[in-house]
Amino acid sequence: MSEFHDNYPPYETMYNHDADYGKKARRTLWNVFWIMLVITIAELIIGSMAPGHGWSGTLWLKVLFIGLTLAKAAFIVIWFMHLGHEVKFFKYIVLVPYITFMFYGLFIILSEGTYAGESGRFAKVDPLLIEQQVKLRAAHGHPGAHDEALEKQAEKEMGGEKPAESHH
Repeated sequence: MSEFHDNYPPYETMYNHDADYGKKARRTLWNVFWIMLVITIAELIIGSMAPGHGWSGTLWLKVLFIGLTLAKAAFIVIWFMHLGHEVKFFKYIVLVPYITFMFYGLFIILSEGTYAGESGRFAKVDPLLIEQQVKLRAAHGHPGAHDEALEKQAEKEMGGEKPAESHH
């Protein structure tokens, strides 16, 4: 009997689970853990290699990361939240609100994201920031046409004044 004298039967008896079932259940959870660990390590390796190989921002990389993240989310929902063992109706009751919210978020991103590129919708950039960026690039030996465009934008925003020259 437990120290609380609650008269509850042991877990194995209460849920009709024997030692073999417990071993199988633990093995399944450890397998899910190792699969998720491998997916996470793959994400980290690919993510750390992406900038050096010029993969940053590519469509295939975005699709890969979204797919791997959804795979991990599916493992969590199915195994750790025990949704894989439920009846179909209950699965739908739990999953439909999430799926609806994801589609709504996708709709908002696609419909509202198109306004960002229209002219007149850009925020004003502080001329001091533009000047600092031009100086930083020039100090690192990367002057170019982009810097000239930044200088022209800074002049325009400062009312025709030219940004102060560097004195070092």
